[in-house]
Amino acid sequence: MNKPQGASMYESAKKIYPREIGGRFDRLSKIATVTLLGLFYIVPWLQWDERQAVLFDLPARKFYLVGLTLWPQDFPYLALLLIIAALSLFFFTALAGRLFCGFACPQTVWTEAFIWMEQFTEGTRSQRMKLDRAPWSLTKFRKKASKQLLWITFSMWTGFTFVGYFTEIRQLGLDILGFSVGGWTLFWGLFYGFATYGNAGYMREQVCKYMCPYARFQSAMFDRDTLIISYDEERGEPRGGRKRSVDPKEAGLGDCIDCQLCVQVCPTGIDIREGLQYECIACAACIDACDSIMDRMKYPRGLVRYTTEHGLRHESTRVIRPRTIVYATLLTILIGGLLTAMATRTPVILDVIRDRNSLYRELPNDVIENIYTLKVINQSNDPRNFVLSIAGLEGISLDGVGEQITVDGGGVLSLPVRVRADRDKALGIHEIDFVVTASDDPGVSVTEDSRFLGPTP
Repeated sequence: MNKPQGASMYESAKKIYPREIGGRFDRLSKIATVTLLGLFYIVPWLQWDERQAVLFDLPARKFYLVGLTLWPQDFPYLALLLIIAALSLFFFTALAGRLFCGFACPQTVWTEAFIWMEQFTEGTRSQRMKLDRAPWSLTKFRKKASKQLLWITFSMWTGFTFVGYFTEIRQLGLDILGFSVGGWTLFWGLFYGFATYGNAGYMREQVCKYMCPYARFQSAMFDRDTLIISYDEERGEPRGGRKRSVDPKEAGLGDCIDCQLCVQVCPTGIDIREGLQYECIACAACIDACDSIMDRMKYPRGLVRYTTEHGLRHESTRVIRPRTIVYATLLTILIGGLLTAMATRTPVILDVIRDRNSLYRELPNDVIENIYTLKVINQSNDPRNFVLSIAGLEGISLDGVGEQITVDGGGVLSLPVRVRADRDKALGIHEIDFVVTASDDPGVSVTEDSRFLGPTP
């Protein structure tokens, strides 16, 4: 196929100028944006027991979550939490489509904030379009420079806050003021700030269209009972302009007046009247826009609305169906398991490793000895004293340890021990229990079983 002269196989994406619109979904979007951004910027500054309430201290391998301290050995909790988050996304997608994308996705939230700053400095949609087409002047330079100043400041504050989740944010602020920020700290702050600036300031809907994998596989989680934003073609067609006084039925028209307002407010630039498209992020701006037009025309609202394919066909919608039941059941089990595991979590872990070099040793006076290595992990923040004991075999005793052992906060104590028993009691294989108990709190105790080997009877 011959390419026409002067034609290009690639075309730059045209800039989208989303129009401002008010309405109930717009208010929900603003509330979600302010709430989520507020949490992101405020949480690192909160204190708990004279430390940062939420801090992921990677060098010290400690994760502080308010009153809870997690260690590397608590990784299963994090894995379970990520599984719950992914399954929750599937569950809510099956119920209400891309609800997360429209109101809670970080890309959506930060893009909304950047658009607010753009509107503040450059004006409404028509004013922004006119400004971009106008030649450079002092007024245009001032508005563009003001926008860039706000964007860059906001992006750098975002990068600083992000690093503040991994480094004590108060100390980080003092280090910045003293020009003593470490290389990696500075790198990640600038990197995340630049990513925010690029994604929310310039790429915007391109991230949702071409970079986000969720947009591609969302259709696999939709069915005809999924709540999505839809245009009621039966009611709206044939579309066409008319005066308010014209009866659409007498004119042979549907309720859609083809005002294009639903297209102008869309942050991804799609026409919802063409049906569900993967670019739609379910922000519901088109619903607010269409409802405002319906109010002006004195038509019923809902030409564009949240509904299901079954609903558009005047069929019953099933919210409770096999897919949602499976997701809800799995979520209930996983959340219950996580809460139970966290509630029963003990601040001490004991691992018992038996010496594999020898089955047992025969000592004088008819004594049988087995050798073990105990690893005692103290998951509390402060040093703690523990008492080590053993049970499970008559006359069994520990040798090589004192009455108490001390383990530093978050530390791991590797302790070789010798376990001895009389020969006549130790013939064969016996199940034994090692017990570690906090000396200041008998309720903090953990038991780990092992085997004691003796001569064959």
